[in-house]
Amino acid sequence: MRAMVLRRPGGPLVLEDRPLPRPAAGQVRLRVTACAVCRTDLHLLDDELPGIRHPIVPGHEIVGRVDACGPGVELASGTRLGVPWLGFTCGTCSFCVRGEENLCDAARFTGYHIDGGYADYVLADQRYCFELPQELDDAHAAPLLCAGLIGYRALRMAGPAERLGLYGIGAAAHILIQVARHQGREVFAFTRPGDRPAQDLAQSLGASWAGASEERPPQELDAAIIFAPVGTLVPAALRAVRKGGTVVCGGIHMSDIPAFPYAWLWGERQIRSVANLTRRDAVEFLALAPRIPVRTTIERHRLEEANLALERLRCGVLAGAAVLTLDSDSTR
Repeated sequence: MRAMVLRRPGGPLVLEDRPLPRPAAGQVRLRVTACAVCRTDLHLLDDELPGIRHPIVPGHEIVGRVDACGPGVELASGTRLGVPWLGFTCGTCSFCVRGEENLCDAARFTGYHIDGGYADYVLADQRYCFELPQELDDAHAAPLLCAGLIGYRALRMAGPAERLGLYGIGAAAHILIQVARHQGREVFAFTRPGDRPAQDLAQSLGASWAGASEERPPQELDAAIIFAPVGTLVPAALRAVRKGGTVVCGGIHMSDIPAFPYAWLWGERQIRSVANLTRRDAVEFLALAPRIPVRTTIERHRLEEANLALERLRCGVLAGAAVLTLDSDSTR
């Protein structure tokens, strides 16, 4: 099988021919049809995450069809499943027992600790796979599995904010605008200065205002979610939210947050982070998405174009999400 492999920090990904993996007990083997490209894949490439092992196959927004099952798994061949970032938790630690499996110290993550979906086939623990909304084809469903799930969890962390600011209008935010508008929230979109395509996309999806990240919105925000991995946006967002408001940092990695006056935090404003996701998040969001309905904006690439897709993400020229498509089912 083909796989795009990160062999060393900094990359690039290398196309390799690998043996077809065999599923162990509790695992399924999926024939990958689509895998979305996530900013976390860039953090992996740039060696910004701890404990990366090399070689590793990235990709954690995977759509595929069951091709083989290991002992203890009974799924019909051809069943469509999605594989997200969370690939394993211990189930017994205090975090898991409290329903906070996303914080499990023994957790393993797809495309980081476990070979991911930048390949023709992938192995996954069946307990961490999910059926997907039939309303979306494979390529359009793929971004739901991280951009959608992390966005949904971040929105929950923001609380019942009527006026919501989103910093960084990419894969996650373009989905979250649709969810927030469905819930009756007003959305304010913040982009890189001069990024009219992203601002236009945000407003076409229902944002009432779009502007540069250093601008102040026309109204105080109840909450803000930061998807761009830029620490300087935290003080900017704090200045944009009202007293008692919340700033949620939605990424797994962010550049350092600069010092800022305590007065910007005072007034019971709060800063919090979102870490990973739980299976409950997936069940809830994947049931909600077709009711809205969420429509993803994607740019398709072939598997061997993974480096190009990552570079386009790095340069901020994508509208929505990049998706690697590996099968004719993904191109409908």
